[in-house]
Order: sequence, then C-alpha cells, then structure tokens
Amino acid sequence: MKQNKNSRRINEQAREKLAHILLFDVSDPALQQLTLTGCEVSIDKSFLRAYVSCDADRYEDVLAALTRARGRIRSLLGRALGWRVTPELDFRIDTSTDEAERITRALENVPPTLSVEKDEDGYPVAPEGAGEPGDERG
Repeated sequence: MKQNKNSRRINEQAREKLAHILLFDVSDPALQQLTLTGCEVSIDKSFLRAYVSCDADRYEDVLAALTRARGRIRSLLGRALGWRVTPELDFRIDTSTDEAERITRALENVPPTLSVEKDEDGYPVAPEGAGEPGDERG
C-alpha cells in the first residue's frame, strides 16, 4: 500500500491502540508473548490488517485466539480510535523474524570451502610451494 505522511500517522495510531488492547484488555492465555509488528489501515479506514509475531510452533493457536477475540478487539478499538468507522480486522502472522533467524543461522554455519583463497576467476589457488599434480619440475 502506498504510504504518505498521513497514512503512516494513521497506521501508527492504530498500532499503538491495538497493542494496548492486546496487552491490557484481552486475557486469552494463547495471546501471551505476542508482538504486534505493524498495522496497515485502508484509505477509508474501513479495513485494518494487523501483523503479529510469535513463536513458530504457536502460529495456529494464536490465529485461532485472535479470530475468537476479533469482535471484542474490534469493539474496543473502535472506542479507542474514535474514528467515524470502526475498521474490520484481519490478523496475519509476520514471519520476517523467523526468516531473519534462519538467515543468521545459515551465516553462522559457513562451509570450509568459503575460506579457501581463490583467484580472480573464483578458482582455488594452490598453496605456495605445492605443485600441481603431474608437474615435472626437475
């Protein structure tokens, strides 16, 4: 969605109010250890997509809990925002933190072949003093 100064302000306002509601007003134990990573509000403010992050093994439980609590969350959010329209809510799991963790783990496990010195064409360079197999230095 195209962002301008006003839409960023509206998204941030919605994120702050929704985070407060999820933290203090919803008491479902499945929603513990949940992080609201972002919100996108439609131009007419009738639709809000919220991105949440949690442990990878809890995705289904968290989405089910958010679906169960959607009506209460929407009601509380409508009162907190004070907009003319209360937006419909759509919750999505944000997997970007899982991807970042996977990439970090991959970078920590560097294969030993990457540390071998290579020439400008990318071929391994033989260590000094080691001749090529079949070299006839006499």
